[in-house]
Amino acid sequence: MNTAITLKKTKSIAIGGFDGMHIGHQHLFAELGEAGCIVVIETGYANLTPKQEREHYTHYPVIYLDLEEIRHLDGKGFISFLQEQFPLLQKIVVGYDFHFGKNRKYSHKDLQTLFSGEVHVVDEVQYHGDSVHSHKIRTKLQIGDIKGANAFLGHNYSIKGNVVAGQGIGKKELVATINIESSGYLIPKEGVYTTLTRIDGEEHFHPSVSFVGHRVSTDGSFAVESHILDGQVVCNKEAMISFVNFIRNNQKYDTLEALKAQIKKDIAIASQELKLLQL
Repeated sequence: MNTAITLKKTKSIAIGGFDGMHIGHQHLFAELGEAGCIVVIETGYANLTPKQEREHYTHYPVIYLDLEEIRHLDGKGFISFLQEQFPLLQKIVVGYDFHFGKNRKYSHKDLQTLFSGEVHVVDEVQYHGDSVHSHKIRTKLQIGDIKGANAFLGHNYSIKGNVVAGQGIGKKELVATINIESSGYLIPKEGVYTTLTRIDGEEHFHPSVSFVGHRVSTDGSFAVESHILDGQVVCNKEAMISFVNFIRNNQKYDTLEALKAQIKKDIAIASQELKLLQL
């Protein structure tokens, strides 16, 4: 993306933190029209779609602003800053709870007063009567409510990371897994999940069952690992794990035989769930 060209051509912007790019955020983007751009205010706390990961969930160009560089601005200063960045700016889209400036002093009402163009305020978005917010998605992930989190997101929650060596007993004693080290993402509740896994940037996802948590039955170390269900694959660099459903809590088994028997049950559950999704 050529940022300079984007800034010069943009006529409408949606402003916010946009961590998750969830269904509430998508309502803002739907108001942009042509020559639109998403302006992300980076707080340093985004862990659902950290940094450039947001760009996977929109066709609009994304511009990033560091909160520390703009938080001191008053209302007029903020509008002047935006108009300098986007000389053709005609429309600003924000959520009903948008605030800006020092100590979050200013709201969408100030934008409407200070900006000479159109300010479109998107009302609260709800799903089955519950308001959609990033902090609620984080809570759902932390308690293992993957289906609830995905419903709010409008897509499967996904994390990615570089491949790392496992403990060495999976392929020999249990099942072969791809182990990743993922940083910057919120890791869901410890346990076993029905998942889809993408290998080394491939276009398609493989059906899989994944484990997140401490290996309490073996060496006790923390792991994020995925077992591919449609055949053995080689992952050389990185993998993305897309969470579909929570299967069970992490638990300790006294023997490898007992653990392997449980893994077979997990595989059967994940396989059945993914087959049903394909119907």
